[in-house]
Amino acid sequence: MTDGPTRASAPFDPTDVTWTPVSPRLARARLTVMAVWLVPVLAVLALLAVVIPQPWLWLPFGIVAALTLWGALLVRRQVGALAYAERADDLLVRRGILFRSLVVVPYGRMQYVDVTAGPVARAFKIASVQLHTASPQTTASIEGLPPAEAARLRDRLASRGEARLAGL
Repeated sequence: MTDGPTRASAPFDPTDVTWTPVSPRLARARLTVMAVWLVPVLAVLALLAVVIPQPWLWLPFGIVAALTLWGALLVRRQVGALAYAERADDLLVRRGILFRSLVVVPYGRMQYVDVTAGPVARAFKIASVQLHTASPQTTASIEGLPPAEAARLRDRLASRGEARLAGL
């Protein structure tokens, strides 16, 4: 038996890192957007199945309902897997369950930091922080942060980025 992370999770769980999860309000926001799109579709399919008395018309309704339930469960798990960690020289962003991803962004490579919040995000009191670097492949974003935390993180990352650039 080993005490450390398993071999498969080792690249995604560096030692001495304290992960900060995103707000659970992100899951509620994503579920609301999903409901806005899928509830009317389910209503139309159910109405068609009731108005046209053909048993096979319930099949599309059942498929969409099952996909909606699966999507709702998946959203909660995806949001639970989102986290970030600030280290001395870089920022780590982790996401994914089946397809895991760990993005490491050195502070010295950051060009600018965006904070955004659309109408749905503002309604759920969350925001996104996006980091832009010299390389488009290392651009990272952290969704689902409370606005105060997003502003704090933006200021902290910008000041750390400036400090690292000044040392070059």
